[in-house]
Amino acid sequence: MKIVICASLDFTYEIKKIADQLNKQGYEVTIPKTSEVILNGKVSLEQIKREREAGQISKRTKKYTIIKYYFEKIKDADAILVLNYDRKGIKNYIGGNTFAEMAVAFYLGKPIYLINPIPEELIYTDEIKAMEPIILNGNLDLINQL
Repeated sequence: MKIVICASLDFTYEIKKIADQLNKQGYEVTIPKTSEVILNGKVSLEQIKREREAGQISKRTKKYTIIKYYFEKIKDADAILVLNYDRKGIKNYIGGNTFAEMAVAFYLGKPIYLINPIPEELIYTDEIKAMEPIILNGNLDLINQL
């Protein structure tokens, strides 16, 4: 089974941990391209954060056409796994990019797994609920068993 992990880049190290666990369970896992670059030491997470704070992250996204690249990965996958941890003072945060990736998966009829429950504090919480994601409550063993 092919799984694409969708998450904020702030969760890069958590993404790696979950990807490693899924790989050990026999899944083929895709992680965000920028997370790969961070994990390979080509850029630091702190630099990415600085670019985002300075409004420069879109240049990196455009340069590497990361958004389209990831939409294609979702198209080729069997499911997506959203790592929605606490961020920006929001419990189980799902950011704009991740929400867009969820919308693509929903449109394509792919299962959407959330590692934690749906956040209640976002302006698009109702849209997330309408996509009927499968809540794992941290239990990766539930993937493909529900």
